[in-house]
Amino acid sequence: MSVPASSGMADLPVTAQIANALPMPVIVVGPGLEIVFVNPAAEQFFSTGAGLLSKQTLRDLIPFGSPVLQLVSQAIERRASVGERHVDLSTPRHGEHVADITVSPLIEPDGAVVITLQERSLAQRIDKQLIARGAVRSLHGMASVLAHEIKNPLAGIRGAAQLIEEQLPPNERELTQLILDEADRIRGLIDRMESFGDTRSFPRAPVNIHEVLDRVRRVAESSFARNVKFVEQFDPSLPRVSGDRDQLIQVFLNLVRNAADALPEQGGEITLTTGYRPGVKFGAAVAGERLSLPLEVTVRDNGAGIPSDLMPYIFDPFVTTKRGGSGLGLALVAKIIGDHGGVIECDSVPRRTIFKILLPKAVIGPEESKNA
Repeated sequence: MSVPASSGMADLPVTAQIANALPMPVIVVGPGLEIVFVNPAAEQFFSTGAGLLSKQTLRDLIPFGSPVLQLVSQAIERRASVGERHVDLSTPRHGEHVADITVSPLIEPDGAVVITLQERSLAQRIDKQLIARGAVRSLHGMASVLAHEIKNPLAGIRGAAQLIEEQLPPNERELTQLILDEADRIRGLIDRMESFGDTRSFPRAPVNIHEVLDRVRRVAESSFARNVKFVEQFDPSLPRVSGDRDQLIQVFLNLVRNAADALPEQGGEITLTTGYRPGVKFGAAVAGERLSLPLEVTVRDNGAGIPSDLMPYIFDPFVTTKRGGSGLGLALVAKIIGDHGGVIECDSVPRRTIFKILLPKAVIGPEESKNA
């Protein structure tokens, strides 16, 4: 079934023509794990031509310890198709990929298999993002009601506790101090929820995202991430982002803080990357308009990962993996990114959690470009 990359469609076997027409990557692997055939979608998936791929083995394409080799063995042994979802196929050479995998045995030659990959599509990720935004918007009305109905009586409770505290000796003020602390905690929670109800537009300006990330890293290294190794993989030619600098600092500071909290005590590492992804477009809320989101920023950590049962809900309000956490941090991040016309998504497996943000680039006039 091995076919030169330069063969015309008329010269190909029918099975190869069918495989080439499929939108998902298809790989045929021989008994010795050699690459026998790849379709164009697989070439694009691995960013490598068929000629070069045909000189490699399956082990060269997948990360060390990947379950793919085990799936191949199971398919051959059972003589039946096997599969697994959300398999991490990321390697330094071929980039970051998470895909659903199906491995099916071939009748001949014995020991050969066909592997199909179904990478999580941008449409699926955008649908997930829209669900998260809907959950955030559901807080708007609740936030305003809570602010009005709770803050006023809460202030009265706090004031009464202060008056009582003044009448007590210092060694008997433990309970009144507890009331004051809890009142302050509830007020802080309400203040954070009120931010979800702010739907006002904000002034946008060209923002250098590398300056934002540098500020976030310096703040982290001087406070909550003193013993964390930071790795920066930046595209120096990246255009500026259209947005609000302070809000973007808040977004990435929140993501880096979460990453730092998830790291192991030894060997913790946070990787910040930027890149340009032309062709990524998103259907915006403005009727008839599609925003281009070519600017990609990622925050990756090597922590324990997010539990799989929580993954569909991590951008929902009040969902948290932290003891004592409010569960509003990622919900607020999703709101700010949505207000910027962007998309945020997350993939997580043990020892690798990555948050990916897609943002629109700024439109810079002639005068601004001279000063950029």
